[in-house]
Amino acid sequence: MSRVHDALRRAEMGGSPIDHPATPARPDVPLEFLPVSMGAAPTVRLNIHPGMLGEVEVVKFEPAPESHLLDLNNSHETPAEEFRTLRTRLNHLQTLQPLHTAIVTSPSLAEAQLTESSVLLGDFDLRRPIVHNLFQIKRAPGISDYLMGQCTFAQALRKVEGMNLYLLPAGSAVRNPLELLNMRQVKALFEELPRTFNWSIFDTPPLLFSADANLLATLADGAILVVKIGSTTFDNVTRAMQSLCENNVLGIVANGARASELYSKYTYYYSKTE
Repeated sequence: MSRVHDALRRAEMGGSPIDHPATPARPDVPLEFLPVSMGAAPTVRLNIHPGMLGEVEVVKFEPAPESHLLDLNNSHETPAEEFRTLRTRLNHLQTLQPLHTAIVTSPSLAEAQLTESSVLLGDFDLRRPIVHNLFQIKRAPGISDYLMGQCTFAQALRKVEGMNLYLLPAGSAVRNPLELLNMRQVKALFEELPRTFNWSIFDTPPLLFSADANLLATLADGAILVVKIGSTTFDNVTRAMQSLCENNVLGIVANGARASELYSKYTYYYSKTE
């Protein structure tokens, strides 16, 4: 039986060592996983709060050369304007509805990025995680280790030095990611994160390759669909939207535009202001 299934059984059984005196306490399961009430569906308390951020390991911003992350020292580069536009639109949506957690997914294999104050960037693609490679940090401990009770949430996080950006890598490999994502702790995680982070953005597997993204979309406040120009087909976009039932779709981001298309968009503006 897998460690994931063991953790799931412990969560479903509920109770603490006081409720089951014959069961020895598990020192590797944090108290924050214990339910606060008994019954068929006990409430799960994760105890995620801003005060724990002081315990998070700080890492330098040293992205991998192939990651294509924006250079903060050249924030006026044309691609940066596109992300500022995306940030502005998301912040506007946040003023219209309770919006703090979002998943970033795609119909098929693609890439996406994002940032601003009190932001958590997490990797819920437990099948092919990439966040730890992009930022050149350790994959574990991460989200899977936390959900299985192997570390605290603060230990699973990394804070990027000089920024308000926190990283939550995928963690140790698991045999059945969907089984792990079905744990009640995952739902509780999405409910409690807004107390600590203004935005929590999670990368997920492609919609058409696994059920992971569909499940996470039901827990997040919204979903951002990334399509790659010249690669993602209209049929795949339609199927992806249908799989989400068009619920909580915040918008579609077109990725992979040619540099000439972006430069033509901003040439007039910068030629007048510089």
